[in-house]
Amino acid sequence: MAHPLSADALVSALQAEGVTVVEHAGWRTHNRAGHGAWGPVNGVIIHHTVTSGTTSSVEMCFNGYAALPGPLCHGVIAKDGTVHLVGNGRANHAGSGDGDVLRAVVAETALPAPNENDTDGNVHFYGFECVNLGDGKDPWPDVQLEAMVRTSAALCRAHGWSAHSVIGHKEWTNTKIDPRGFTMADFRTRVATRLGKTTTPNSGSGSGSGSTKPTYQPFPGADWFKKKPRSAIVTALGRRLVAVGCSAYTSGPGPQWTEADRLSYAKWQRKLGYTGTAADGWPGAKSWAALKIPYSS
Repeated sequence: MAHPLSADALVSALQAEGVTVVEHAGWRTHNRAGHGAWGPVNGVIIHHTVTSGTTSSVEMCFNGYAALPGPLCHGVIAKDGTVHLVGNGRANHAGSGDGDVLRAVVAETALPAPNENDTDGNVHFYGFECVNLGDGKDPWPDVQLEAMVRTSAALCRAHGWSAHSVIGHKEWTNTKIDPRGFTMADFRTRVATRLGKTTTPNSGSGSGSGSTKPTYQPFPGADWFKKKPRSAIVTALGRRLVAVGCSAYTSGPGPQWTEADRLSYAKWQRKLGYTGTAADGWPGAKSWAALKIPYSS
């Protein structure tokens, strides 16, 4: 079960992934609260807008229209790769879809073809509308596709998900055709490749120039640790665990992930109040953020 990211955490995750972010006025409190639940979240849905032009597309997604009030997504990804945040919380983007698809996303397994619309997707998915006419002819600039990949990867990294947690709207319900112009299989391959790379943070919201090191190390994803990495990130993690009184080390810590690191992290999880499998020593996004590990690479 994953709790939705706060507005600050979402912006930080996107910027750490190298995404240029523009915050639409009022987006942090703009949602469909009172019209259904928001969370637990399980994945990301990619849409196309069936519009052209950044300003009009962003305004449409922020305001919605008479039959479907906004926000119509959490962010609009423009042709130039800029991500315009328009909503924080429940948004009218996914609609009803197939519960079997949701179960496959949660399990991170192959998706079944949707054939029922029995589940409220607005509860469980972040949604990003990507500016495109959706006619199969309107091009997808690589800078836009790359921003879509990085946005998806940012959320997967923050929640410890794999690329299997990213789906197209047409994969959620058989009533939709978006996105058109690329395959979601290829898109997920790009997301998976991105998740295997270290993050490249931007200098700040709305800025497309330069890069700076973040104060704290972005979460590298749950699967990263199970590959037994050797990295300066592991050393930095161990030093923080020692500093907060959660050491199970007999030597070190060092750059190689070991059982001592896992046992030490389990102590940290228990210190935060986690129990059972939630305190198994494998890092998760929320406990990682709470530990405030200094940026190392």
